[in-house]
Amino acid sequence: MLVRINPESDAPLFAQIAASVRADAAAGRVRPGDRLPAARDIAAALGVNVHTVLHAYQDLRDEGLVELRRGRGAVVTEQASTLESLHHDIHDLVARARAAGLASDALAALVKEIAAHDDRTTR
Repeated sequence: MLVRINPESDAPLFAQIAASVRADAAAGRVRPGDRLPAARDIAAALGVNVHTVLHAYQDLRDEGLVELRRGRGAVVTEQASTLESLHHDIHDLVARARAAGLASDALAALVKEIAAHDDRTTR
């Protein structure tokens, strides 16, 4: 697994690390039961503070994508399979939107609007 960050991005480093793990799960590069690299190893490889990586892992735990186990580290949950399935659905949606001439920004705005509406109605 290769964790990627962009030091020039406005996004916080912990969010970039979490997004990289999420993307690997969606692409099927990490699977349920896989152990993520130790936070110290990722921190050393990226040149960031270990607490930054731990923050990312805690966010992923809160999302249900990883379990943090004492002595075993971060282990990927079944949620990775769900992300992989959604990845295929999203790919199909993007292809349909492009065929209809819808810009990426417009599609993203539409998805955010629908998700926000659904969040409000399920509370």
